[in-house]
Amino acid sequence: MIDETAANIPSSTAEQQLNWLVEATTRTPLKDSEIRQRLAPALLEASGGPDGLNAALAAVGPVALREILTTRPDRVQAAVRGRTAAYRITVGVDAAGRVDTMRLTPDEPDPATWTEIDTRLAGLGARVSFAAAQIEPDGQCRIAHGRDAGTPGPIGSAFKLYVLGALAQAVADGRLSWNEQLVIRDDYKSLPSGILQERPAGAALPLAEYADHMISISDNTATDHLIHRLGRDAVVRQLSLFGHRRPDANVPFLTTKALFQLKATSDAQRARQYLALPVQHRIATVLELERLPLPEVHETWPQPRYIDQIEWFASPADICHAYAGLLRLDQPRIHHALSLNDDGLNLDASRFPVVWYKGGSEPGVVSLHYLARTPDRRALAVSLMVSDPATAFDTLDVAARGQAAIRGAFHLLAR
Repeated sequence: MIDETAANIPSSTAEQQLNWLVEATTRTPLKDSEIRQRLAPALLEASGGPDGLNAALAAVGPVALREILTTRPDRVQAAVRGRTAAYRITVGVDAAGRVDTMRLTPDEPDPATWTEIDTRLAGLGARVSFAAAQIEPDGQCRIAHGRDAGTPGPIGSAFKLYVLGALAQAVADGRLSWNEQLVIRDDYKSLPSGILQERPAGAALPLAEYADHMISISDNTATDHLIHRLGRDAVVRQLSLFGHRRPDANVPFLTTKALFQLKATSDAQRARQYLALPVQHRIATVLELERLPLPEVHETWPQPRYIDQIEWFASPADICHAYAGLLRLDQPRIHHALSLNDDGLNLDASRFPVVWYKGGSEPGVVSLHYLARTPDRRALAVSLMVSDPATAFDTLDVAARGQAAIRGAFHLLAR
């Protein structure tokens, strides 16, 4: 059967867009107008808007095209060389010739044994923790293979799993509804990633849409609106409900705006003064920071900043229990939010028909957390955390190589 939509696309469109992307990695940041002309709206939104795409291109590039591997009118796959590694890039286009698929994966076979996975993990960074587990019907995580699986560390935006859990818990308890309309407020807006900071104050969205934005494109403004609606104590309580072993490490619970006020400012004293306070006195400072105007930041800070002190913290085992808790809540909107974006893991859908994802990163931090179901309904979870408090590694490269280890782990767990 011929795909008429694909057949109507000029034969060179996908390759032209591939060539544009390769060339674009050499001259970031790109203008918003150029990005919007080239990318389909859905992909642009999933990429975190122009700022998110520019950050991704800058992180991976510049790259050089090595060879075209496969091509058809609407899709092309090629081998490229980045700064430190080789990749395969897949580019797809829609009927208008705009890029609607863009995926980067390591150009190497996935590891096929736990020993090979351990070798890959050892090369990822200074501190690596990992867990590959099966979630049993009673909600327990049976770890099949781990590396410091119980060691807590910075998780970046993966903390949003607990915000999602607190929201779903409030729905289960009858205190909130996924359909409740929540108004966007200027004082709750945060910095990208995300797009809701561009929406006008007064616009209303259902809580389900906030959750979709928070998880699928890691929208910080959506996240902070949900934290304020739920109350930060409810989110901390959800850590305990999900079996987090050190929920107190996340007190006071930071909004993304508070984190940016501490890390994305030119005032180096602010973070030091905050850390000098006793923990029980820090919440007052957090509330003051949230009332300040956002700092003007056009790109992230270049080196790790207090990743072991000002962040959100969990272990791979904690994240497995969070996924188990989300499964236990068993709500379609949870599945919808977590299934929208797999960040390019590309598991075979016939072997893993359900895939959930949430990750997080900042300079010195990468965390990648997946759940997948097999056709016989087994729930498998793989969690990877890499951090370095002193050195800003290439986060995109570490994430791409880490995904290869994660894919290998899922294949081994599914046997």
